[in-house]
Amino acid sequence: MLESMGLPLPAETLIISSALYCAATHRLDIGWVAVAAVLGAIMGDNFGYLIGRTYGYRLLERHGSKVYLTSQRLMLGRYLFRRHGGKVVFFGRFIAILRVFVALLAGANHMPWHTFLLFNALGGIGWAGGYAYGAYFLGHQVLSISGPVGVALGVLATLVIGGSFVFLKKNERRLTEEATREAEREQQKEPAR
Repeated sequence: MLESMGLPLPAETLIISSALYCAATHRLDIGWVAVAAVLGAIMGDNFGYLIGRTYGYRLLERHGSKVYLTSQRLMLGRYLFRRHGGKVVFFGRFIAILRVFVALLAGANHMPWHTFLLFNALGGIGWAGGYAYGAYFLGHQVLSISGPVGVALGVLATLVIGGSFVFLKKNERRLTEEATREAEREQQKEPAR
């Protein structure tokens, strides 16, 4: 739960080691370990979302320029979360660094909560439940395959993040123009409400 709120803690390690303990000793029920992991992941992300929604955007506006987050890039982030936020939240669950920050960013970018809740729950069930049951059923074999699988997933995550960065850098102007047009359309709709 704390990792999902934005603290860089080893949640995967905790889930896998708990599942292996269940498999080795049968002193804990894997079902309850999985339920605790899933609930912790979902609850933590919701708290992270609320923190981001309440304080995140103001902090990004005030201090974002220190890390090259201009007002245009903040608007672009909002636009991307509106259009692709569900994918970012779901798949971000499976990437260690992104998992820590995705809920905060979703809240800061004012992603609709009902959309966040759905994709967060699906991601939490797939990630926490998948790791718990996968580690339990594979038992000690997880230790022998986790090294190569971890390296492969790390390389894949690096390629995806790098590719996304290159895509955003190449298309930043076009995406910013789309985000600006979208923001202008929303501002024109507001007085009619």
